[in-house]
Amino acid sequence: MHDGMTLISTLAAAFGLALVLGLLAQWARLPALVGYLLAGVLIGPYTPGFVGDLHLAQQLSEVGVMLLMFGVGLHFSVSDLMSVKGIALPGAIVQMAAATGMGAGLAHGWWGWELGAALVFGLALSVASTVVLLRALEARELLHTGNGRIAVGWLVVEDLAMVLALVLIPALGRRGEGGGAELAWTIAKTLVAVAGFVAVMLVAGRRLLPWLLWQVNRTGSRELFTLATVAAAVGLAVGAAALFGVSVALGAFFAGLVLRESAFSERAAHESLPLRDAFAVLFFVAVGMLFDPMVLVREPLAVLATVAVILVGKTVAAGALVLLLRYPLSTALTVAVSLAQIGEFSFILLGLGQSLGLVPPEATSLVVAGAIVSIALNPLLFSGVEPLRRWVLARSAWARRLEARDDPLAELPADTPSSSLAGQIVLVGYGTLGTALHEQLGARPVVVIDRDRDVVEALRSHGQAAVLGDAAEAMTLVQAHIAQAAWLVVALADVRGVPALLDLARQLNPALRCAVLAHTDEEEQWLAESGVSHVLRSQRALAEALARVVAEPRPQAAPAH
Repeated sequence: MHDGMTLISTLAAAFGLALVLGLLAQWARLPALVGYLLAGVLIGPYTPGFVGDLHLAQQLSEVGVMLLMFGVGLHFSVSDLMSVKGIALPGAIVQMAAATGMGAGLAHGWWGWELGAALVFGLALSVASTVVLLRALEARELLHTGNGRIAVGWLVVEDLAMVLALVLIPALGRRGEGGGAELAWTIAKTLVAVAGFVAVMLVAGRRLLPWLLWQVNRTGSRELFTLATVAAAVGLAVGAAALFGVSVALGAFFAGLVLRESAFSERAAHESLPLRDAFAVLFFVAVGMLFDPMVLVREPLAVLATVAVILVGKTVAAGALVLLLRYPLSTALTVAVSLAQIGEFSFILLGLGQSLGLVPPEATSLVVAGAIVSIALNPLLFSGVEPLRRWVLARSAWARRLEARDDPLAELPADTPSSSLAGQIVLVGYGTLGTALHEQLGARPVVVIDRDRDVVEALRSHGQAAVLGDAAEAMTLVQAHIAQAAWLVVALADVRGVPALLDLARQLNPALRCAVLAHTDEEEQWLAESGVSHVLRSQRALAEALARVVAEPRPQAAPAH
């Protein structure tokens, strides 16, 4: 094909093969991203047939990273980020140190690499892929939960650490006097640059970006609004990298973060969604293009050892750290599985290491092999978190203690008024729907059950009875005094666990009535057949509310005198 068609042919091959193999993966009950990775392998330089432009594919996938991080920032407020700093900051630092030590020890002690090369290799194994994590959390509607915010905050800390690592790695290849002073000066400059970027975005960006979108919105052009959204995400990300030396992913994240406070955050997220999905596919294709299948034949033991560090070493280290920080077992499992993969920063680190002559060529092959295996298995690991948690809790008293953690928020305070615990409404889930419903209930006694620690703490600080825990656990329902409740109202996006929850609740209170919001006709029928006394269809309930508004008689104008 003509040289001028390189971009078009690469895009056509990448999207076409990703679609076909993604469908085949779904039919085989595998994650679609396995198909995307295989598409990259087939058009990569290590397999016969058409070879796509790897450099172009990597640049396009970087656009996907920017747009995805911009979308995360649109839904991740500064208060969310600060609320998880107690676990994300120490957890990410210690976990990265542990994973770097494991990878460096493997490379230096077993394979005999130089210490500098071993450290770069270990760092590449220590940092997880933002793209993989976000797609996994979004697919399971975990992104806006407490555990999801912890996982995202953890990766934000990792990204900040990588910014520092990328400017310090060249010092590993330098020798001579003054090295210590030069290193200290480099660290100081980097920290000042990052602090300056954050300050500019949080102070100036909060005013400039919303004002810009407001001006574009006044034109009434959807096309211009979409263009402004994409320009803000990509332009600020590239500008942050050029002016402050931070990663483009981090720059895009903070662009979305400051825009979140504006009235256009939801619309901006909606307008950029198709582009985010398309370019995220290109990220997985670009990863596949880096893979040389012959590494499995040449160095099978080295590949297995690399995968073991990612899937076992990082997972155990992260899970243990979360438990040591006195968070429940469910949080430990979610965070551990979230970090059991590597991605974009790993390749950036290896590329820098190779350009400086620090790492041998086989390091890239091993890291890419580890990335493909861990990315392909990550959705399967996520799907096993909840069954594993339930299985362990059913068989281990020690695990049940870990889940409860002797947390005072898992029990109602002794001074809770008795009037709040007779004929009360037990509200499960305090997200957008739960919050709105609670406001409408007025003076009715309510006990909230939620798995988000920050939500329960905030409710209790305002005098609202609230219990931290999983409503599917008997002890959580007992703490909510379900035996005296009049209603069980489930305000969760995922209603698959409602029948089991209702069966357990009615063992404690046979007269209990239950209300659930269904999102589809199939859900409505299934919930009704499962014994839910009141199932509301979301669209129908909205239509009925609007009908009541428009059916109200108009007030008569006062007669003129």
